[in-house]
Amino acid sequence: MNTFPLNIVPSEMKNMRIEIEEFIDLYNKGEAELVDIRVPFETKVWQVNFGLQIPANELPERLEELPKDKLLVVACPKSDRSNMARTYLASKGYEVKYLVGGLLGLMERLKGGKAKDLKL
Repeated sequence: MNTFPLNIVPSEMKNMRIEIEEFIDLYNKGEAELVDIRVPFETKVWQVNFGLQIPANELPERLEELPKDKLLVVACPKSDRSNMARTYLASKGYEVKYLVGGLLGLMERLKGGKAKDLKL
């Protein structure tokens, strides 16, 4: 086991993901846009009333809706689907990261009075 790498997360991973606090900061500055990639039945259960709502399977047909002058931050409830969508959008030339902790983490961070930290 002494030969097992201490850091198994590639250094490039930091370029693929964004922490919630950094996202909030960039969003408030107008430098980032949230892209909610959940499917319609998920968004019917609970809403995120800001950002773009484009299900992951519709991304190829709806690329023109995505801003090219902002960092795109893709998010699903956790992070699993977000990284796949991030990979696709990056292959199309977008500056894109996935949200660490996903939408559930973001909602936890913004619950109660902390929602005012996000400038809508």
